[in-house]
Amino acid sequence: MTTIAEMHSIATQVRRDLLRMIHAVQSGHPGGSLGCADYFTALYTNILNHNPEKFTLDGKGEDVFLLSNGHLSAVWYSILARTGYFPLAELATFRKLNSRLQGHPTTAEDLPGIRVASGSLGQGLSVALGIAMSKKLNKEKNTVYTLLGDGELQEGQIWEAAMFAAARKIDNIIATIDYNGKQIDGNVDDVLSLGNLRLKWESFGWLVLEMDGHDFDDIIGTMREAKL
Repeated sequence: MTTIAEMHSIATQVRRDLLRMIHAVQSGHPGGSLGCADYFTALYTNILNHNPEKFTLDGKGEDVFLLSNGHLSAVWYSILARTGYFPLAELATFRKLNSRLQGHPTTAEDLPGIRVASGSLGQGLSVALGIAMSKKLNKEKNTVYTLLGDGELQEGQIWEAAMFAAARKIDNIIATIDYNGKQIDGNVDDVLSLGNLRLKWESFGWLVLEMDGHDFDDIIGTMREAKL
C-alpha cells in the first residue's frame, strides 16, 4: 500500500502534470481535474484492485473505474501514466492531433486504462451499472467505481440509472460525486439547484456516505466502508 506521505507527493505531481498538459495546448478543464487529484491518487494507489501491466477492456477479475464527467481527462491520464498504464512522456501529446490522449477519453485509440468513451454527460452511471451487472452474472467479487460531476446530476439519465440500481439491488458499484458546487456555466445552485443531494440519493434507495475529497485517510476509509 502507498503511504499517506507518498500519496501527497504523487497528487502534487499529478497536479503539475495536468497544469502543464492543459497550458501547453491552451485547452482543457483544469478546475475539476485539480480538485479530484487526491481522489484519483487514493483510488489508483490504495483502493482499486487492478493490474496496469495486464489491462483488458473487459476488466475480468479486477475492479473497474469509469469516468463519467469525461472533461476531467487530464487528471485521469496523469494518474494512469504514473501508475504504469502507459509512458509518462505520452502526457506531452495531450489534446494534440493524432494523440491517444484526446480531450475526452475514448476507446478508439486503444489507450490502456480507458474502457468507455465519456464526455457526453449523464451516461457514466448507466454504463457502470451494466459492467457491475455483468460481474455479478460472472460471479466476480470485484467492484465497479465511477466518478460523477455535481452539475452532471442535472441530467435525467443519472436518476433513471440510480432508480434502476436500487430496483435491481446492484450492490457492487460505488458512485462518487465531485460535489464542488461549480459547473461550466456558473454555480450549480444558480444553473439548476440540486436541492438536498444526500436525501435525494437516499430516496432513490442508495446508501450515502460523505467524505473530504482532500483528506486521504477520509477518502480511503469512506471508500472501504462503502464496500461493506
